[in-house]
Amino acid sequence: MTNSITIVGGGVAGLTAAIACAEHGLAVTLHEAHNSLGGRARSTPGPYVANDGTHVLYSDGEPFTWLAERRLVQPFSKPTLGELAKFRFRHGGRIRALPPVSLLRMTAHRRLAAPVDEPFGAWATRRFGPEATAAAAGLVGVITYTADPGRLSAAFVWERLLRAVAPTWPAVRYVHGGWSAMVTRMADRARALGATVVTGSRVDALPDGPVIVATGLDAARGLLGDDALRWPSGRAALIDLGLRADRRDPFVVSDLDEGGFVERYSLPDPSLAPPGHALVQLELPADESEPIPAATARAESLADLALPGWRERVTWRRDAFANGRTGAVDPPGATWRDRPAIDRGDGVWLIGDSVAAPGMLAEVALNSARTAARAAAVKLTPATAPEASTIRD
Repeated sequence: MTNSITIVGGGVAGLTAAIACAEHGLAVTLHEAHNSLGGRARSTPGPYVANDGTHVLYSDGEPFTWLAERRLVQPFSKPTLGELAKFRFRHGGRIRALPPVSLLRMTAHRRLAAPVDEPFGAWATRRFGPEATAAAAGLVGVITYTADPGRLSAAFVWERLLRAVAPTWPAVRYVHGGWSAMVTRMADRARALGATVVTGSRVDALPDGPVIVATGLDAARGLLGDDALRWPSGRAALIDLGLRADRRDPFVVSDLDEGGFVERYSLPDPSLAPPGHALVQLELPADESEPIPAATARAESLADLALPGWRERVTWRRDAFANGRTGAVDPPGATWRDRPAIDRGDGVWLIGDSVAAPGMLAEVALNSARTAARAAAVKLTPATAPEASTIRD
C-alpha cells in the first residue's frame, strides 16, 4: 500500500492538510492552481498589506493552539488596553462607546442552550426582546457575512455570539505582516517535512490514488462530479482603505445597526501601512438581492460615521465583494454535521470552510484538514497512525 497522498488546493485548508499528513509520515504532493499560495488568506504585497477580507484568529479555539505550537502565527498581537479604549459601536445611527444594556444582559446567559431548529430572530426576540436581538444580529453579521443572521439557526448564531463576547475577550489575535506571512510559514513547514508544494499547477480532473480536495464547493463539484456539494454562505461588500493617519480614528467600530465592521488593522500591527498612514478594512453584509454598488455605498456611509474626513485622506483603496466564499452558515434545522461530508469514500476527502467540521470562520478549514489527515494516515499507514505525530493533533 502506498503512503503517498495528493492535495488539491493551496489555501489554509490545503496547507494545514499538507503539514498534518507529513507529520503522520505520508508523502505529500500539493497542487495550487494560482502562482501564489493562500487562497482567501492572501494579502496584498504593500505598502498597504491588506488581507482578502477582515481576517483574525481566535486564541480561545483549539486550531489557534495547533498553529501556535508550530510557530506558524508568531509574531502576533492581541489588542492592548489603549486600543480597546478606541472600540466603538454603531447603534441607532450613532457611534457610541458602549453597546446597549439589553445586549449585555442577553450575553450574560452563557449557560443557555439555543435550539437548532428555530430561527435566531424568533427565539431571541421571545426570550430577550427585539432591541437585544437586533443588536446581537448586528454583532454577528461580520462573523457570518450575513445581512440577516436572524434567519439562521438559533444555535449557530448563539454559539458565535458567545464566542465574540467570551469572558476571555478579546480573544482575537493579529498575525504580523498579514495572513500571507502565516501562509509562507505554513508552506515552509510543509516543505521542511518533505512535502512537495507546486504552484501554477491546475488540476482539472480528480487525481488517481488517495486525494484531499481543498477547494471551494464550486470547484469541488466539478472535481468530484457531485452537484449536491452545496451549502449556504454569506455575501458582503469589502473595502480596504489606506489613509493618512488621524488620531481620532477608532480602532474598531462594530455596526450593530447593519452588521458591518470597521477595523484599523495597522493599530496592532503598524507594519501593515507606511509611517504616518493607517490601513482600515470595512465589511458590510448584503442581502441576496442587493446590487454590489448599493452595498458598497452603504459601507461608505458607515465609514462616513466612523472615520472623520476619510474621503480626503485616502491614498490607496481596494474594493471587493465576497459572494458564496465566506464559509458555511447553518439554516434552522441544520448543524455543521449536516454540511458536505469530509470523507467522500474510496480514499477521497473534502476539506475547507463549508464542510462538516466544527469551529468558526477559518477554524472550520483547519479542523476539517486535520480530520482528513488523520483519516488518511489511518488508511495509508494503519500500523503507525495517527500516533506517528509527535505534536498534539
